[in-house]
Amino acid sequence: MTTHWPLWEVFVRSRRGLSHTHAGSLHAPDAEMALRNARDLYTRRGEGVSIWVVPAESVTASSPDEKDPFFEPSGDKTYRHPTFYAIPEGVKHL
Repeated sequence: MTTHWPLWEVFVRSRRGLSHTHAGSLHAPDAEMALRNARDLYTRRGEGVSIWVVPAESVTASSPDEKDPFFEPSGDKTYRHPTFYAIPEGVKHL
């Protein structure tokens, strides 16, 4: 009898980072084991402060083959680009 564990996507927030980044994937029987395995596999040197594990089947992504038509609608929304705004003197992080 062959048992297939589900695939989990792992996101890690580093000590110096503000956001989680995709670290990789792993197989585990449940979320708790996926967290433990992710900790052991992706934060061996103590660089992580937070880990997210998400069942791979729950991730929905756009197709790279359809990137032009998918992202095209944002091209006509120039007001979303910061080129139209003056940055006040002394503002370091905007």
